[in-house]
Amino acid sequence: MIVLDGKIASQSVKDSLKQQVADLMEAGKRAPHLAVIIVGNNGASETYVASKVKNCAEIGFTSTLIRLESEIDENVLLLQIEALNNDAGIDGILVQLPLPKQINEQKVIEAIDPAKDVDGFHPVNVGKLVQGLPTFISATPFGIMLLLEYYKIETKGKHAVVIGRSNIVGRPMSILLSSNSKFGNCTVTICHSHTANLKEICLQGDIIVAALGKPEFVKADMVKAGAIIIDVGITRVEDATAKKGFRIKGDVAYDEVAAKASAITPVPGGVGLMTIAGLLKNTLQAYHDRS
Repeated sequence: MIVLDGKIASQSVKDSLKQQVADLMEAGKRAPHLAVIIVGNNGASETYVASKVKNCAEIGFTSTLIRLESEIDENVLLLQIEALNNDAGIDGILVQLPLPKQINEQKVIEAIDPAKDVDGFHPVNVGKLVQGLPTFISATPFGIMLLLEYYKIETKGKHAVVIGRSNIVGRPMSILLSSNSKFGNCTVTICHSHTANLKEICLQGDIIVAALGKPEFVKADMVKAGAIIIDVGITRVEDATAKKGFRIKGDVAYDEVAAKASAITPVPGGVGLMTIAGLLKNTLQAYHDRS
């Protein structure tokens, strides 16, 4: 059984990006610049944003972190995005989700210039993805594809089962796995909360991508021997015995499923790290597209 280690794979991506940034600087050019907006003080969001800023620094990117109060009016956020859209020194814009209830997330996503949408959520970029055109791929699905590439996972002709149909992971993941590409060419089944016979469908999967946000939902009896398991879930589960009072759980019951799988991603240490790798690659691409 192979552990698809996101730490190792993401470091490989970052090492490549770091060298490319060093080459840019040596040529007298500026570093790519990512702007991150966080609204409020959600604990998980704070963790994610801190990691993104830290990784930018590691590879030589410039980053700007903009903090806004949770009570702000939607228009204040939209004006901030407009300012970043118009700033020639900013290559990528990321608004950390989720947002407070008074803010329309879709309106915010659509306010970001598609050329700076390094999260890959804008309808223009999603449309290009569907049509197989060059675009920014949503960071998590992009990171998963980079992980499959790093570990040279054979996907051609495989049956991939994607559990979850969100616009952030499930749907773009299904498009990428079914695309006519080196790490695509799968037959893909998308499952969700209304899927009948979910267990039976999962047992047919050569590759299972679990992205539904329910801790340890996928059990060993849902997985056939030798399957490749990609666990996208990351949920804080209260645990009084843990130092922080909680533990991070994925959507897969790791220990029991790992015993049957041929390859599996750990949580933490798997897809989350690859998401940042995907984001960084998108930011460098945005920089080159605008140069």
